[in-house]
Amino acid sequence: MTSELYKSLTSKRPSIRERLDHGKSIRKLANRSSLAEFTIKAKRQTPIDILLEQAKTRIPEYVPIRHARMAANPFAFFRGGAGIMATDLATTPSPPITVQLCGDMHVSNFGFFSTTERQLVFGINDFDETLPGHFDWDLKRLIASAMIASQMLGQDQAYGEMIVRNISSTYRRYMNEYAHTPFIDLARAYLDEGRLSKHAAYTIPAVQKMLSKLVNKAKSNTNWGVVGKLTEKTPLGVRLINQPPLIEHPKISIHGHKITELNDAGFNSYAQSLSADRKQLLMRYKLVDWARKVVGVGSVGTACWVLYMEGTSENDPLFLQSKQAQPSVLAPFFPEHTYSSQGERVVLGQRLIQGAPDAFLGFGQTREMDFYIRQLRDMKGGISISADDIGVDEFPPFAKLFGWALANAHARSGDPAVLAGYCGRGEALDDALVAFSIAYSKQNAADYDTFLHAIKTGKITCAKDNN
Repeated sequence: MTSELYKSLTSKRPSIRERLDHGKSIRKLANRSSLAEFTIKAKRQTPIDILLEQAKTRIPEYVPIRHARMAANPFAFFRGGAGIMATDLATTPSPPITVQLCGDMHVSNFGFFSTTERQLVFGINDFDETLPGHFDWDLKRLIASAMIASQMLGQDQAYGEMIVRNISSTYRRYMNEYAHTPFIDLARAYLDEGRLSKHAAYTIPAVQKMLSKLVNKAKSNTNWGVVGKLTEKTPLGVRLINQPPLIEHPKISIHGHKITELNDAGFNSYAQSLSADRKQLLMRYKLVDWARKVVGVGSVGTACWVLYMEGTSENDPLFLQSKQAQPSVLAPFFPEHTYSSQGERVVLGQRLIQGAPDAFLGFGQTREMDFYIRQLRDMKGGISISADDIGVDEFPPFAKLFGWALANAHARSGDPAVLAGYCGRGEALDDALVAFSIAYSKQNAADYDTFLHAIKTGKITCAKDNN
């Protein structure tokens, strides 16, 4: 009997033209102008209720730190409010074109990383909420964050509109290019140093300087780059520095289970997710020390560990990061997907989106939690939108990089021709996204004020110091 796989491999494939036409036909289900729509429903779940519900599954002593980081400004609140926006997006028109969603797409969720071939590339760098779903959810969250970040930089609405159009038009441009790219070439299509340099050549010197700075910083973020920043020499050897409450060595047991037992069960599970060559490489290293670490904004309160390992000696360090994987905030809205664990969901999503991610990327389970592991720093480097980093002058060309990187991710995991057919070559999509970004930035501002009031009245706990 012919297998389903063989049937699939030998079945007729639609042409590029047919796929483009199919994408265009989806406009009948949700036209591009409808993506501008955003209205608050009468029975909207409040942002405070969503945050309090999330807090129930977080480490209690870290929840006030999460809220303090979100309270810094409206953009920080937006970063921590992926669950809030997912609830809102579920009420908006959405074209049923499926890609692997990042799930928490915003302008600070891009950066540099190394492929397994040690090639430095630019792309999306956080996948905790990844899940298959409608492509516009990522796009709407990204452009809303761009408008909010523009306001954070003190710019007017016209500037924010320009940033949103830079993202949207670049997304469309590259999606149309990827629609005609052979699949094998698309799998190798990265935003590498060569392409970034070419992009920078058409920008102002300040952007070229900033891009060069970020590239060099990412290249210096190696295992050796962590030594001295997170470790110190002790009579027992090199150990992770205790910096409570942000980095600390917790008690010997968690929920009645010894940490050594959890490490043993977790590593055995994790190793099974690695290919044979990666597993063999991992087994050459010895686990020396581990500490719990507070990371990010939205992730604060989930269990995150830094693992310090040594190979031949302390001159052969390896730093891994183990991070708890909870159900995606998108899961209630795109439920028809099954994984063996939440860690598998994150890892498979990252592999689909990035193509050639971290050599040590894998997942595991213990009785207490699902988790995934990757290198802490392996030519990794993030970015931030601020006056001290990517500021007013640098933001416009970087916005084009954001649109390009998102198009690359969606083309890898979805059908670029269908996406290109829907998005089109005109500005209809851009116009709709500008309108949506304005509307949602106003909603975010209102929710932020509600959040600050909840802190003031004691309904939401908040750490006094956000350092």
